[in-house]
Amino acid sequence: MRILNKKQITSHGNIDGRNDLYEILEAGLIEADPYNKIKKLIKIKNNFLIIGNKESIPKGDPNTEPESINLTKINRIFVVGAGKGIQKIAKAIEDVLGDYLTGGHVIDKKGNKIELEKIGVTLGGHPVPDNDCIKGCQKILKILDSCQEDDLVFTMAGNGVSSLLSLPVEGVTLEDVRDTIYKLQIERGVPTFDLCHVRNHLDLMKGGKVTKHIWPAKAIHLIAYDYDYEHLIYNNPWLHFLPDNMTTFEGAVHILKKWNAWDNIPSSVRNFLIKADLNQEVLKPDEFLKHHFRIFRLAGNNEMMKAAKIKSEELGYKTYMLTKWPMKSMLQAEAKLKCYLLLLII
Repeated sequence: MRILNKKQITSHGNIDGRNDLYEILEAGLIEADPYNKIKKLIKIKNNFLIIGNKESIPKGDPNTEPESINLTKINRIFVVGAGKGIQKIAKAIEDVLGDYLTGGHVIDKKGNKIELEKIGVTLGGHPVPDNDCIKGCQKILKILDSCQEDDLVFTMAGNGVSSLLSLPVEGVTLEDVRDTIYKLQIERGVPTFDLCHVRNHLDLMKGGKVTKHIWPAKAIHLIAYDYDYEHLIYNNPWLHFLPDNMTTFEGAVHILKKWNAWDNIPSSVRNFLIKADLNQEVLKPDEFLKHHFRIFRLAGNNEMMKAAKIKSEELGYKTYMLTKWPMKSMLQAEAKLKCYLLLLII
């Protein structure tokens, strides 16, 4: 069950209608539950770790089969990641792998309770990073820097990863980053893509840089989004365990000037971006593709809505899909505007 207050919401008013609505919403939430997704995605059979199924392989991936890994040839298995609610995914991996799991570390949002036993957890700041984000990143890097060729690493990135996975470059302090992000995201409402240009180049983890620490171990990248393979490799600026072919130092400077923030941010940020040290550039696809990895997705195309639609029809309702995945770009707006749009649809 995902909805925990059924009795409260179905005990008054149109009780039959409320019960039906509960069943419809519950069906959609269960289908979207990342814990359930992982339990379907990862299995152990005869000392082999089987990862993936037809639904989880991104469209266009040159490898169209699930990954089969002989566990007798694997030394250690780690789990690392960051995102709001990321522990749901990590907990499922803990439960599936059991004694095969060595450990790992994830960064979740402050306010969430710690649910994991074998995988370490740091609760960090969001939407503006704090010192605990740095501590969590340092713990992740300590694990990854110990990896060898016979190790296996699961990575996970979810919403909030760009704040939670924060480790500023040398010469730029956390306060400098916080000030810059606050001026862009909070004061000016800069959209995520524009923001990625700046924060990817002020950080030692973002833009795929964290993934360099995994090599030469094999990586299994788990994503909670229905992007095709080409998009993930060549058009991704914010799933930070994957390459970033979209942002540049030059782009970061342009964005800051575009949003009239260049003269208002700390001088350390301006100096670092102007210097454009290629050793601090984000990880590009050509380098990423040289290494041993697989990508699997947890979210399908409208699966949550499809499950709710099926349940609605089982209950005797005639259903209409008013939106679908390609419309996501129309809903990139302030939360208040999204609510207005939803009310108009209703």
